[in-house]
Amino acid sequence: MKQTYTLQEKIRQLVIILLPIFITQLSLCSLSFFDAMMSGHASQHDLAGVAIGSNLWMPVFSGINGILMALTPIIAQLNGAGRHKEMPFIVLQGCYLAVVLAGIVILAGIVLAGPVLSLMGLEPVVADIAYRFLAAIALGVVPLFLSTALRSFIDTLGYTRITMLIMLGALPVNVLLNYLLVFGHLGFPRLGGVGTGYASALTYWLILVFSALTIVRMPQFRGYAIFNKWYAVSLATWQELLRIGVPIGFAIFCETSIFGVVAILMARFGTVTIAAHQAAINFASLVYMLPLSISMALTIVVGFEVGAKRFRDARQYTRMGVGFAVFAAIFCALGLLVFNQEVASLYTNDADVLVLTQHFLLYAAFFQLSDAVAAPVQGVLRGYKDVKVTFIMALLSYWVIGLPVGYMLSYHQTFGPFGYWIGFIVGLAVGATVLLLRLISVQRKSQI
Repeated sequence: MKQTYTLQEKIRQLVIILLPIFITQLSLCSLSFFDAMMSGHASQHDLAGVAIGSNLWMPVFSGINGILMALTPIIAQLNGAGRHKEMPFIVLQGCYLAVVLAGIVILAGIVLAGPVLSLMGLEPVVADIAYRFLAAIALGVVPLFLSTALRSFIDTLGYTRITMLIMLGALPVNVLLNYLLVFGHLGFPRLGGVGTGYASALTYWLILVFSALTIVRMPQFRGYAIFNKWYAVSLATWQELLRIGVPIGFAIFCETSIFGVVAILMARFGTVTIAAHQAAINFASLVYMLPLSISMALTIVVGFEVGAKRFRDARQYTRMGVGFAVFAAIFCALGLLVFNQEVASLYTNDADVLVLTQHFLLYAAFFQLSDAVAAPVQGVLRGYKDVKVTFIMALLSYWVIGLPVGYMLSYHQTFGPFGYWIGFIVGLAVGATVLLLRLISVQRKSQI
């Protein structure tokens, strides 16, 4: 990261940070894609078990990951203020907190995973695969959260390309491990869908090792001496991390968990509707990687400028990021309207599912327009360390407005299952508007 003086320099710096983040996020999505695909080739029970396990794991992972994302605005502001000597202490406190949070997640999984799966009324074989998948994933929880803390340090200094290369290197390794452990090739045990859990855990350890070696060996990071001194645990620093991170984590949890709930509520409309809904959500999630990446990039650049007290530059980055996200969303929405059938056909050959998926994708076009405003604005607010409103609006947008409105509309004959998508659109639109007003208020106060 460096100070920029012209609009062209700002655009160049934002793009340099943004593109690798976007590729990294796509790589993370690809891990889940290959897990589902290879499990499906093992058996339908393996696919169902891994899908259930993933749906239970992802909201927890996303929420805890969000807590650790507190490191990004803190390090960004330290970097902007030139307080580089304080970074090793903050990074290590983040690592300590990551280990504690991982331990809590593992203990909670031991106590709750079995009872939760029992309550779901699954086939015994599916429940068994889901449980063993979660147990396998647990072996990689510690390195996963530790690598999140280290990634925050690497990315916030502006070296997002390095994180991208680590993820691109880990992806083929994960696919190879899936191939060996799911199907039992080259003398490895045939574990079916459970093998994807072990493959993911081993991949998380690999990512951690490469992230740590990068910080220790590469000249861009060696001067910070992150691991040269092991500081004592600082509860005051943990308090700051949790004060910023908990609202971020809960906001992300609200967003990720709502889709699992809606998928369950969709069950009354039948298998065809569920399949079409899941296909449309999958595509919408893929498209969401762009505004999400812009959000992450804006947290870095805005936090850097705020730390340096260059509030005018922070506002310029804000306009650039939000403007680009909205332009990209309009372009994608038009693409969905024009190539609606082609996109739907990527997911299914079944005529009934195809038609219904096309209808859901039309709602997805409007869905992402609100995301294009809400996600970047959240990223900017995090750069200012203003996170409480983002959590409140995530709760209101999805659970207080979106879900109840969608539930009521779903019982109206005209809307049916599309009612939930209308609820999402309404909730997100309200949330995006309030977040934008909050951002305007925060930036006005920074000028005083």
